[in-house]
Amino acid sequence: MTERKNVYLYYKPSEELEPKIEELKNIGRKYGYKLVSDVKEANIIASIGGDGSFLQAIRKTGFQEECLYVGLNDKKLGFYTDFNLNDFERIESALQSNFVEVLRYPTLEVTVDGVQKFECINECSIRSNIIKTFAIDVFIDDLYFETFRGDGMVVSTPTGSTAYNKSLRGAVVDPRLESMQLTEISSLNNNEYRTLGSPLILNSDRELVLKIVQDGNDHPIIGVDNEALSIRHSHEVRVKVSDKVIKTVKMKDNSFMHKVKRNFL
Repeated sequence: MTERKNVYLYYKPSEELEPKIEELKNIGRKYGYKLVSDVKEANIIASIGGDGSFLQAIRKTGFQEECLYVGLNDKKLGFYTDFNLNDFERIESALQSNFVEVLRYPTLEVTVDGVQKFECINECSIRSNIIKTFAIDVFIDDLYFETFRGDGMVVSTPTGSTAYNKSLRGAVVDPRLESMQLTEISSLNNNEYRTLGSPLILNSDRELVLKIVQDGNDHPIIGVDNEALSIRHSHEVRVKVSDKVIKTVKMKDNSFMHKVKRNFL
């Protein structure tokens, strides 16, 4: 981080948070860091809040590959927030030592109806917009794989495997694996519809194609990370692991396995 000095702060102001922000700014100035108001001038983007704020910071700043993203939480640490605003000693230690490392998190590229493209670092979800199941023809590369009927499907990155995906009994995937995971939401399995019925992990060179069957409930909600897209009349969603990665900073004693153990065990 020594060669990166321009910092853009992403956070929601509050009376409780402001004193901590001021202390953070003082520490930054002490080590030569400069606060910028335009994200285009930044080479470090720091989000303050929980994992949701971190995801929003990436989305609102346009998935900047050339920047380092840093997550700071004023409560407990999360999967993306590696620093605590109540522990300035550890923050200062990170600024003056080599006890930090840069991780490169894979992202997904989502294309809707061959026109609109979106990126996500956690997951892409397709869910019914009414209390009724809908059907999806699933293709992997050029192979027709199955027809799903149920409440929806989630495609997650390895880092997103601990979020919505895990609540659906999906696998927790090491972020060192460049992959994506397809997980079902309340699938029907009967004589007419038959699916794999378990999470499916795909290599990074695969392309997943989800074609929404037009049978009356064919306008599902599509979500990327923690944000719903304003698209209702969609027919085809293509998902693949993107060439773009998000670089983030963490302490060396806070690996992905540390986070899994801390949050779930």
